[in-house]
Amino acid sequence: MCGFGVSGMKAVVCKVVVCCAVLAMVPPALAQAPRSTIDMPATAGMPEFRDPKTGQVWTPNNVGLVPGPNTPADRAFDPLGQAARVDVVVVQRPKVTPLGAVPITAGPTVPIVSIENATLRAVPEQRWQVVLYLNNNSGKTVLPLLHCSFTNGGKPVEETRVLLPPVGAGLRVGLTVHGPKTSIFVDRAKCRVESP
Repeated sequence: MCGFGVSGMKAVVCKVVVCCAVLAMVPPALAQAPRSTIDMPATAGMPEFRDPKTGQVWTPNNVGLVPGPNTPADRAFDPLGQAARVDVVVVQRPKVTPLGAVPITAGPTVPIVSIENATLRAVPEQRWQVVLYLNNNSGKTVLPLLHCSFTNGGKPVEETRVLLPPVGAGLRVGLTVHGPKTSIFVDRAKCRVESP
């Protein structure tokens, strides 16, 4: 069908068929590597308040569970009813601590940069923070860019872009991403690699 001396519409069809055949032969190794994402709930260290008169410790897990009058003062702390939000994207440049080496395994199924063992916690009277570990699974130095979302009951509270310094080939580093102040309730954070 596609041979020498083919002209007109047949030539165009032949070129398209040949082009599709060549694209089908591209090895999967050249495909885009997946990007790492991690989603974590809040852990120990959530905000708490000790009632100076009764000694009762109130946390988001036990507020409203004690029987008594249903007054506005009793309903004052409703984490899920919170409407507070930081309306700008916060940009951070955290320090990284080299922790060791990782195997160089980046490819079609292994991301160039991966996030592991992330935890979300509140530092009392300061800020929410995510402590995470980042692996450079490639054989070259990379300049990672992360994006972290802090949420409460599925509603956004703060968006953060994290600009990291260069991370060497096959290196594992640790870092801390700071979120909103602990006066704003957060129950979940999700961090993802935006680049590379």
